[in-house]
Amino acid sequence: MLDAFGQPQSVVVLGGTSDLAGAIVEALVRRRCRTVVLAGRDDQRLGAAATAATATGAQHVSTVRFDALDIAGAVATVDDAFDAAGAADLVLLAVGVLSHERDELDPERTAEVVTATYSWPATALTRAAARLREQGYGRIVVLSSVAAMRVRRQNFVYASAKAGLDAFSIGLSEALRGTGVAVQIVRPGRVPTKMTEGLPSAPMSSTPGAVADAVMAGLESGAPVIWVPPAARWAMGLARLVPQALWRRIPG
Repeated sequence: MLDAFGQPQSVVVLGGTSDLAGAIVEALVRRRCRTVVLAGRDDQRLGAAATAATATGAQHVSTVRFDALDIAGAVATVDDAFDAAGAADLVLLAVGVLSHERDELDPERTAEVVTATYSWPATALTRAAARLREQGYGRIVVLSSVAAMRVRRQNFVYASAKAGLDAFSIGLSEALRGTGVAVQIVRPGRVPTKMTEGLPSAPMSSTPGAVADAVMAGLESGAPVIWVPPAARWAMGLARLVPQALWRRIPG
């Protein structure tokens, strides 16, 4: 349950080796979150993330291994994570695979990006929502992207999958109204992480720390959508109005 100050005491992280997830978990633990369950694919990185959470002050840290290409295993992954947590005040979803231009020529790679970025997360969110409804309370935070707001040529496979996840999360939020369970969507600009390593800088960029701070503020305010930086909201609103012929000429 939330503590007396309204802060989550337990979190289940789907995508526990993500740099963004790590920054958010650190911020949560510094605000009295004591139970952390990290689900991810790489055992070594999961161990490092668990060590970091413990060092920050988490008292109960567990890990669950999963593969985001295994849709059939998504329900079991969520159940294992909830069982390890005992109860989850917060579910953080930070799963996705960035695409590159070469991926659009490879049907198998395209399928992998879409599966890991949309299909597996949507399946996992459906089960997480059911578990939270059984509890009668809880919150889901979904890491989306400003890239989902207007798909660009350079990364359209990834961005279209994120757009699907973003829309799914909005629909899930509406479906959960009145149940005691809330969904919040985070739309950061490009963040320098392991996933974006080697990519050029882009407008509306952010940092893991800035995203974590924005999520903490969003948890307090209950904002349904958290933009990082806040100006990205207006920038992407204008971007939607740009004709496609002009949009394709804008670098980035």
